[in-house]
Amino acid sequence: MRECRSLGVAAPHELAFFELPVPAVEPGGALVHTWFSGLSSGTELTYVKGTNPAFTSRMDPDLCAFVPGDGARRYPVTAMGYMEVGEVAESRREDLPVGTVVAAAYGHRSCHVVSGTDHVVPVPADIDPVLGVFLAQMGPIAANGLLHAAAEFRPHPDPALGDGVRDRCVLVTGAGVVGLLTALLARRHGAAAVAVADPDPRRRAVAAALGLELAEDPADDPAADPAREPAGEAWRWCKDAWVHGHRDRGADLVFQCRGRDAVLHDALRALRPQGVVIDLAFYQGGASGLRLGEEFHHNGLTIRCAQINRVPRGLAGRWDRRRLSEETAALLRADGPAIREHLVTDVVPVDEAPELIGQLVRRERHALQIVLDFRRG
Repeated sequence: MRECRSLGVAAPHELAFFELPVPAVEPGGALVHTWFSGLSSGTELTYVKGTNPAFTSRMDPDLCAFVPGDGARRYPVTAMGYMEVGEVAESRREDLPVGTVVAAAYGHRSCHVVSGTDHVVPVPADIDPVLGVFLAQMGPIAANGLLHAAAEFRPHPDPALGDGVRDRCVLVTGAGVVGLLTALLARRHGAAAVAVADPDPRRRAVAAALGLELAEDPADDPAADPAREPAGEAWRWCKDAWVHGHRDRGADLVFQCRGRDAVLHDALRALRPQGVVIDLAFYQGGASGLRLGEEFHHNGLTIRCAQINRVPRGLAGRWDRRRLSEETAALLRADGPAIREHLVTDVVPVDEAPELIGQLVRRERHALQIVLDFRRG
């Protein structure tokens, strides 16, 4: 049986490559040889550090609730990641002939057999294949955030992606990959104003280079601990910048893209009365600092989680990941050169990944989007 090389985690803080079997290509399947694989530092570093909730609990599929006990994940984690681009080398799918360059979500593996039910996106010829790492999962995550906003502000059987942001004042908290893609989508789809808040001056610099407005945030020393919480001045910037009427100040909508409860609380503070937070963040340690007895209660606010495995209720017949990928492709055509220059900070041979990821865990290195190059071992 053929084998592929897969980057994973043997034990906490111990990255390793594993040799995994590659099944035969069945009808409806295709073998993809990986070119590039994007690192999702937010999720994948939780496997390296051992902080992912899946190590201590599991989702009950019938109850749709997490139950403690045996975790859904154990070490070794032999595969992780969900942003891959590769070339079809063998195919039993009419829509994926040999030689097609595709985006999919299967982890940092040198090759993979996709099935007939997997979400596979042919990478358009006019899009840089490095940017293809955003097509299958990461871009749709951001687009799904806009779709949830559309469902909140304009309930409709088939809303346009921009229906929630068009002519509205939008704050994005967190200038990571998801936050920046979300901000660019909001701008592209007609938001009246889009501002980005992040305590890290390096990330703010990337947002500014992408032409995005910055909400006033503390100018932290770049050498300071990037995990330190911001003082939370972005909410006051929103109240001063966006005045709608008497006792009606702030953002119409906040996309919350940082997995910290204090940031979610500040997102609520930034809203005008009856505003909405669309939450795309992943809270590893819960949200004990979230205070729901303050602005959330007194201003009648809404928090809506936008999760990539679910489009808003009632829209599944019209919207799916394929359509979200199409919206991502449109963004990459419009802003691709700037995204490639400013958001993709590192393209490195895959053999360098363990040391690079270790540097990220130890906070010895800063990066936004790291892309692993499987064509350079």
